[in-house]
Amino acid sequence: MALRDVDAVLAIQAACLEIAQWSDWDYEGVARGEMMGWVAEDEGGVAGFLVARQLVGEAEILNFAVRGDSRRQGTGTALLAQALEWSKSYGAERVILEVRASNLAALRFYERHGFVVTGKRPRYYAVPIEDALLLNLSLVESGRD
Repeated sequence: MALRDVDAVLAIQAACLEIAQWSDWDYEGVARGEMMGWVAEDEGGVAGFLVARQLVGEAEILNFAVRGDSRRQGTGTALLAQALEWSKSYGAERVILEVRASNLAALRFYERHGFVVTGKRPRYYAVPIEDALLLNLSLVESGRD
């Protein structure tokens, strides 16, 4: 993600009220390298974005959305794959994230990619008030010590 992408990312975010609503300053921080961010582009410009951060032994997906007319075309899968490769590159053992309990499309997407629900944060989201489901993806192959 670069500074030139911020306006397009904000436009996608504005159309996806179920995701975290960040400010332009937040995304400018991503472009400055404070967090990792990727954009996917198509003939219409920025088609989606994903923001993550590195934690000790894990990665956290912080914000992620795909433009409405670019959904179901592999954009989200490509962005997630990039984030997972980045996570593996520094030795993360798992990827974590939170999602609104009512966001069934996101839950199905993450479950298709191996994430499992591991917990719940009651009343985590403020507008509207809603529970967050905690999801986890292990990056450690079973059978390894």
